[in-house]
Amino acid sequence: MTSNTFTKLLADRDWILADGATGTELFNMGLSSGDAPELWNANHPEKIKALYSGPVNAGSDLFLTNSFGSNASRLKLHSAEARAFELSKLAAEIGREVADAADRPVVVAGSMGPTGEIMAPMGELTHELAVEMFHEQAEGLKAGGADVLWVETISAWEEYKAAAEAAKLADMPWSGTMSFDTAGRTMMGITAPQMAAKVERLSHAPLAFGANCGVGSADLLRTILGFGETPKYVIAKGNAGIPKYHDGHIHYDGTPELMADYACLARDAGAKIIGGCCGTTPEHLRQMREALETRPRGPKPTLEAISSALGEFSSADDGTGEASGAGPARRNRRRRSAA
Repeated sequence: MTSNTFTKLLADRDWILADGATGTELFNMGLSSGDAPELWNANHPEKIKALYSGPVNAGSDLFLTNSFGSNASRLKLHSAEARAFELSKLAAEIGREVADAADRPVVVAGSMGPTGEIMAPMGELTHELAVEMFHEQAEGLKAGGADVLWVETISAWEEYKAAAEAAKLADMPWSGTMSFDTAGRTMMGITAPQMAAKVERLSHAPLAFGANCGVGSADLLRTILGFGETPKYVIAKGNAGIPKYHDGHIHYDGTPELMADYACLARDAGAKIIGGCCGTTPEHLRQMREALETRPRGPKPTLEAISSALGEFSSADDGTGEASGAGPARRNRRRRSAA
């Protein structure tokens, strides 16, 4: 496929099913805590091929490459900072092989996660250095055949902006998500409405933006509603429940049935690209696809409908302050405005 595959699917489809977990699946394949997953692109390519094939065989239209941490800053922790381009390229090349073998158009999305450093002026990472690191990673993903760059799990707007500039330098289309935690904010304090407004002002705008990871699927959908009316395509990639440690493995307690409900609620809330994050397995994805294909579109869900289907929110506050406090009248007012 070409870089036009993603834009064509966006134009032609009512929804696009993305993939599920990367890290959780790799740990269950034998990756040890503290090891760099990206090194498996070189050392265990057959396992990375299996990682990508899982969601594709389950019905995903788009999957992320195993390059979340293939930037110089993160790889430096493993004395592999000089391999950022190489490991990014390998991640995309394996993805390209899997996507091209599929019997339908499948998008290879080049994952670009945070650098792991704090941006200036609070930290020491300058804008110029962040752009340089993201650009190196982007060029590797481009050389390996990625259709689109996929910036994810970002908490600082300055880092999101640096990734956007890097995508522009690489002459690549991109999409990007931030991770919103308890109380509806990213770790660095960005709210959903703030992100939606800031995205509109980027000179090299993403094809789609949204949220991934965070707390749970209910909180993530509250964030999706918080983006409000936007002309851009919206991404929802929520975790499959809450993590539990059992028999040496990390498991998430969200069932495939719950994630099927989440997928349809995400669609009805306005998300165009719907997937899972931590804990989301191919079995979850299979049921999500079946639900999206068979259940009719419904009205935009209220916060009550979301919490009833997926469980309570982790906090009363959605990040904007409108729902802060436990007073039912105040919370009900927010819920009606989100409907």
